[in-house]
Amino acid sequence: MSQSGWIFGYGSLVWRPAFEHSQRRAAVLRGWARRFWQGSTDHRGVPGAPGRVVTLIEAPGEICHGVAYQVTPTVRDAVLSELDHRERGGYERLRLRVRLDDGATPEALVYVATEQNPNYLGPAPLDAIAAQVVAARGPSGPNPEYVLRLAEALREQGADDPHVFALARRVQRLAGG
Repeated sequence: MSQSGWIFGYGSLVWRPAFEHSQRRAAVLRGWARRFWQGSTDHRGVPGAPGRVVTLIEAPGEICHGVAYQVTPTVRDAVLSELDHRERGGYERLRLRVRLDDGATPEALVYVATEQNPNYLGPAPLDAIAAQVVAARGPSGPNPEYVLRLAEALREQGADDPHVFALARRVQRLAGG
């Protein structure tokens, strides 16, 4: 990151950043789509029974809504160390241009899990993803909480994400809520 850098969150960072930041702004990432294709064996699942969390896939014409956090140089190294630990389950850092709610387009650090990592689960029918989510629980809590909190945060932001919202409906139905 430069003097003052940005971090783009599109999963749990949308509703639980848990790191010091000087600004929080609604933002979008163009050309990428959020998908529940990454396995979580360290937060929302365990080895042998992974949960599902989001990653990004390149998708021309798509827009991924999320949140950009500005991090000052004084906390930069500590924040990156925390995030590297938090995202250790298969995520890589990318630098991508995001569009902030005021129209500015800074470069931001984005953690993306690619299909080359050992926890990558890939696409599956939404009903199968929902069943896996409902059954999974890990050190950070039940997997359904992750899906439902993300959907709630996106709705509060006025963002549309058909994949997340369809999965949240299925998870609620399976979980009896």
